[in-house]
Amino acid sequence: MDAQFLTVPYRPSEMEHRYGNSVHILADPLSLNLLARLCQPSTFQPEINRLVGELYRSLLHVVIAAEFPRRMASVETRMVQYTPAGFWRGEAIATDTPTVCVALARAGLLPSQVAFDFLNQVLNPAGVRQDHLHLGRTVDSDGRVTGAGLHAVKIGGTVDGAILLIPDPMGATGSTVSKVLHHYRAEVSGTPAKVIAVHLIVTPEYVRHVRTHHPEVAIYALRLDRGLSEPTVLATVPGTRWDEERGLTDHHYIVPGAGGLGEIMNNSFV
Repeated sequence: MDAQFLTVPYRPSEMEHRYGNSVHILADPLSLNLLARLCQPSTFQPEINRLVGELYRSLLHVVIAAEFPRRMASVETRMVQYTPAGFWRGEAIATDTPTVCVALARAGLLPSQVAFDFLNQVLNPAGVRQDHLHLGRTVDSDGRVTGAGLHAVKIGGTVDGAILLIPDPMGATGSTVSKVLHHYRAEVSGTPAKVIAVHLIVTPEYVRHVRTHHPEVAIYALRLDRGLSEPTVLATVPGTRWDEERGLTDHHYIVPGAGGLGEIMNNSFV
């Protein structure tokens, strides 16, 4: 046993902020470059979904390495036919970790499928499941978001002891995550070992909502957008003047943002 592999430290590169230890805004220049390309008005299909897939694979690598349980592994190499030392032994991801991906129509369908396929390569596929929930924004007469409506579900069993992944590209208000978690608590048996929300972009408003109402949730995102904040606020470390940070329009679209990803990912502008 080589001592260097007894424990394998992994610390994602993250932006400095004051939102708390459960919030992870990654500091990844390559992903930020690809995300900026995704958000441009000149980017169309099939490039849009290709970029979403690439970005989520990068995010999932970090989430699995940082959050999933580990155990010691012993794996023979091709050199075992020549020497009894032909084994690699060390700490690795526990492949029997039960995991549930939550696919949210519309924008979350592709990210969840990417996560499901990725996890089936890493873990024992018998313990990986994908649930489906059809949600949509609810709005008032002025077009402001009032929450999320749940219209249909397909859930494949208990979540007890599982890691519950919620891959939703845009973390805008937090109403979607709230609706998902309320449904699982009320209608699905068991308690997850962890709940991890995985986003391309989040706003300060979203982070506040989730931290306030669902403090058990770990948030991972490639970018924090607070583009409607005053210049003096933008000059501070995120979370320093949280009450003054703003990333949402009056109709709850993210700025700088990417527009309606559910629409552009499906070429269906409704």
